[in-house]
Amino acid sequence: MSEPSVTPGPVTAGVNLTGHGALVTGAASGIGRACAERLARAGAAVTVLDLNGDAARKVAEEIGGEPMQVDLSDLEALDSLEIEADIVVNNAGIQYIAPLEEFPPERFSLILRIMLEAPFRLVRKALPGMYEKGWGRVINISSVHGLRASPFKAAYVSAKHGLEGLSKVIALEGGPKGVTSNCINPAFVRTPLLEGQIADQARAHGISENEVIERIILEAPAIKRLIEPTEVAELCAFLCGPEASYINGASLTMDGGWTAR
Repeated sequence: MSEPSVTPGPVTAGVNLTGHGALVTGAASGIGRACAERLARAGAAVTVLDLNGDAARKVAEEIGGEPMQVDLSDLEALDSLEIEADIVVNNAGIQYIAPLEEFPPERFSLILRIMLEAPFRLVRKALPGMYEKGWGRVINISSVHGLRASPFKAAYVSAKHGLEGLSKVIALEGGPKGVTSNCINPAFVRTPLLEGQIADQARAHGISENEVIERIILEAPAIKRLIEPTEVAELCAFLCGPEASYINGASLTMDGGWTAR
């Protein structure tokens, strides 16, 4: 089945984030890069955090931001960071696909550290500064898998469900102090992470890579196409603007109707 093409519309001026600092994790590629670029265009001073230092420096140079090379699974390294951003975008993630009985426990632990514990530690460091300013935005790039499960993704689904809960706690604690926290829940986005898991899905399900696209990736959404990273980035920017100031503790789906089932 051929995938319908999409050309996202032009970016409007919209949100003005001049004077704000943003920290985006996993910002050297995919959704993270798109968010970093969009927030920078809105005027934010963006810190491009990524495990790949060279890629982070390249993106930071292109958008006029600052690079930060960090392994989010290294909890000591996280605790040594100074976080002054009043916008935190928790985006970084990895994937591993295997039946539960074959799932390596060390890989399960690694994924939870990167995708759940690291966001907790980063937000924990950023919140005092946000509270002092009386303004802050925590944007968690969750997934449709934060709301629904799929087989063979025990760690990813667990981490995203946990991120949903963490986001809501931040929303309840931060709301009275001017800080909102929300999740963005896309279905499959056209990113390197997705490209890398198609072969894994084919092996896990015993089907071809083309069948993975038709029967798994595009089976559940009513809109049969992948999401572009720039679409996620636009919602991220919107959540930082004044029109979204009362959106708090929400899980905003971009899933083509997946969760409508």
